[in-house]
Amino acid sequence: MLVGAAATSCLGKFGSPSNREEERAKMVSEQILARGVKDERTLNAMRQVPRHLFVPLESEPMAYDDRPLPIGHGQTISQPYIVALMTELARLTGKERVLEIGTGSGYQAAVLSLLAVQVYTIEYIAPLGLEAARRLKDLHFANVEVRIGDGFQGWPEHQPFDAIVVTAAIERVPQPLLDQLKPGGRMVIPLEEETGSQSLVLIEKDEQGRIHRKENIPVRFVPFLGNKGKPSK
Repeated sequence: MLVGAAATSCLGKFGSPSNREEERAKMVSEQILARGVKDERTLNAMRQVPRHLFVPLESEPMAYDDRPLPIGHGQTISQPYIVALMTELARLTGKERVLEIGTGSGYQAAVLSLLAVQVYTIEYIAPLGLEAARRLKDLHFANVEVRIGDGFQGWPEHQPFDAIVVTAAIERVPQPLLDQLKPGGRMVIPLEEETGSQSLVLIEKDEQGRIHRKENIPVRFVPFLGNKGKPSK
């Protein structure tokens, strides 16, 4: 199910004092910059996107804390540091087409949208995807398109992608996502071992199509939903 694109996005859109700018600045300096994220474009995007508008009302007071928060349907919004780290690893320059798997509340897509030409994001849980699409539209992000569906298969109509960001843990890298990754592109994905431990992994496809993999840090993400390549029942 294609939900649709949002309206206009720009840095500096969330500029009023009521949008908790000081809290975001503190979040970036104490939780993100202090832990090693250095890319200035990523830091600026994290300062701009109002995370408190991407969490349930009861969680708004905790929106800028260094922790994930529940967003309903057994899903969470990742802690700010992890969002920033995944964004930095994608190495966006502003010219990329990005695919995100796992829209959730739309926060990661919003951050990516400030750093890329176009963001395509897929959410398996329909109520979450529909709400995220509405939220992104209301906040005037023009370059985000939301689809409800199984992210394992990617979004073939818009391939190839310069970067792919996966926000749910899976045992193996989906082959359709590797196929849709452009030579020279990067995928950031949490992979789960048989032991249950998870690592954030950077997958790079070189210009000859060869795959290079680098593990970064231990993480804890919600499970990847969908058929995971198995035939539909």
